[in-house]
Amino acid sequence: MTTFAPYHDSVKRGAITAMPLTCSIGAELVDVDLAQIAHDDALFAELRALLLEYKVLFARDQDISRADHVTLAQRFGPLEDHPVLGSDPDNPGLVRIYKDLDSPPEHYENAFHCDATWRVNPSMGSVLRCVESPPVGGDTIWVNMVEAYRRLPEQVKERIDGLRARHSIEASFGAAMSDDKRHDLAQRFPDAEHPVVRTHPETGEPILFVNSFTTHLVNYHTPDNVRFGADYAPGAAELLHYLMRQAAIPEYQVRWRWTKNSFAIWDNRSTQHYAVQDYWPAIRKMERAGIVGDKPF
Repeated sequence: MTTFAPYHDSVKRGAITAMPLTCSIGAELVDVDLAQIAHDDALFAELRALLLEYKVLFARDQDISRADHVTLAQRFGPLEDHPVLGSDPDNPGLVRIYKDLDSPPEHYENAFHCDATWRVNPSMGSVLRCVESPPVGGDTIWVNMVEAYRRLPEQVKERIDGLRARHSIEASFGAAMSDDKRHDLAQRFPDAEHPVVRTHPETGEPILFVNSFTTHLVNYHTPDNVRFGADYAPGAAELLHYLMRQAAIPEYQVRWRWTKNSFAIWDNRSTQHYAVQDYWPAIRKMERAGIVGDKPF
């Protein structure tokens, strides 16, 4: 288990000072300039090390350009577009997530999820900027899914060892589309299959890797698991829902209150997040650069 300094203590191991926000996840960067980090090899190396340690990093009062936002994210790897949300025409890979009074009602963000697990290679992470925040509400919650796995009962760990699960954009974003558009989306992005417990490619940590994009377990129906049909349906679904509910445990979470020009940088491989939609009729405008990831193992 990662043990952080008390919440009121700052940690400085190089040029960047980080203030842990909870006992299990998240740190706020103090007196940093993300635009400078975007163009400095040594500072970026520090930032990346802090990200692996705290899993999500926050910074306030970062009045930087969109180009520097994109440059910072590209330090981690190539950026990805979103097949439904699209991206800024002048800054490919920068997705505008704008919610105002004319926005259609949808509820994809206010569920615990890990971005783009419906891809064969889900996102490595994201760099998210608040352009306009509600006066009250609109927080985002992040969850440490390494800790969620670590604290599972041992018999559950044994039960899920080797299990795999299906993740779908058709069953999420596609569900509100016409049948033709939904089927086209499924053709372009067939359901992806991932291990229920993935391994972090840099730290080696085991991670509980199911979320609201996960539809079902694909290799559960075996003689060891199923005596009667009820063991599989609803038995497998009940197990999956139990695993998904681990993200809702507050002890694994950090909650961030957005302000204009505040940033969050997170490791999408080891976390989930939930964007709280409690601010209507206020406006919330965010811009996100998502980073291409690797195939989970």
